[in-house]
Amino acid sequence: MPQPPDDPLGQLPGYALRRAAQAMMAELSQRLAPLDLRISDASVLMLVAARRDMTSSEIGKALDIQRANMVPLLNRLEGAGLIRREPIDRKSQAIVLSDAGLARLEQVRAITTRFEDDLLARIPAQHRPHFVPALQALLD
Repeated sequence: MPQPPDDPLGQLPGYALRRAAQAMMAELSQRLAPLDLRISDASVLMLVAARRDMTSSEIGKALDIQRANMVPLLNRLEGAGLIRREPIDRKSQAIVLSDAGLARLEQVRAITTRFEDDLLARIPAQHRPHFVPALQALLD
């Protein structure tokens, strides 16, 4: 939603970034809804697909999700048959994708790829090469 020209907040970079992030996450959430997945669910599927030794605490750290929120998230994914737990050693368990999780991951990747392409298409071509590096600079 464009800001009114007299909006004193519209020109503040932090405010604009927050509004843009909220709008993009709402759109991605809508795109994932037919798969009955939240953004956090999809993020976990994409993250654990790359490794077979990732623990729940490592997932939480990578995605900045607190332990209290990780438990219900992983329980939901496990209940849906998308992940399973495999022993790493006597104390740790890895979170891995089930066969159903691998199939759902392909759908997630297709939706995410379309979403990312659509997002970049909204940015003027001359700014696209700098977009992700500029965002990364804010995280450093």
